[in-house]
Amino acid sequence: MTEAAPTCVVAEDEALLRADLVAKLRHAWPALRIVAECEDGASALEAIAAHRPDVAFLDIRMPGLTGLEVAAAATAESPHTQVVFVTAYDQYAIDAFERGAIDYLLKPIAPQRLEATVQRLQSRAGGGDQATAIAALLARVGTALPRAESAPPPLTWLTASAGREMRLILVDEVAYFRADNKYTTVVTADGEALLRTPIKDLLGMLDGNLFKQIHRSTIVNLKAIAGIARDDAGRGVVRLKNRPETLIVSAPFMALFRHM
Repeated sequence: MTEAAPTCVVAEDEALLRADLVAKLRHAWPALRIVAECEDGASALEAIAAHRPDVAFLDIRMPGLTGLEVAAAATAESPHTQVVFVTAYDQYAIDAFERGAIDYLLKPIAPQRLEATVQRLQSRAGGGDQATAIAALLARVGTALPRAESAPPPLTWLTASAGREMRLILVDEVAYFRADNKYTTVVTADGEALLRTPIKDLLGMLDGNLFKQIHRSTIVNLKAIAGIARDDAGRGVVRLKNRPETLIVSAPFMALFRHM
């Protein structure tokens, strides 16, 4: 019987860097089958939950969920997936990972360093889950990542349309954002308005400590949550403080609320 090819998920928000990593992986590990290429943390988490790959290469800084958050949440859905973090922060990477059991790669990725990582992954294949190692890593560094010097501060207010009226909305007053084709619906206690920004672009503009993606199409303000329960399908159901509707948390995202 032919042994199944190892599988991999690659998550990197910059298209050129993602293509470069995929190309280098195919050269360094020809047998590896890349089952998903993701541009943000939410799609990476969903891909890991769906495919349960042998390996996941996760950019630390991605829109919405960080690579650290994806790895921590994914341990519940795919505990045997080996994680390799990709980062541009030399000192951060050294401090966070050098003494741990989690592999990391620095950008730009050197072929020789990638080959060494591949050899370690192959030697550890099937060697157990990484949940303990990831938990230890999170205990050391938390989820506070250094902001890129060129990154703007999080949004504090936004302009959205409600019919013919343009509304100025404080971001703190938003209960949640919902994807609406190429646009985003902004929901507050007072009603809804339309923002001409796709939800995936909005993710990188919000305060990641306050706003969390709970579904591919939904970002919720943690301050607006009254409670969370789990339904029979394993999905979360979010009750809001100042809105009558409930929000669905897709199953892979429930792990994000374990410590809340």
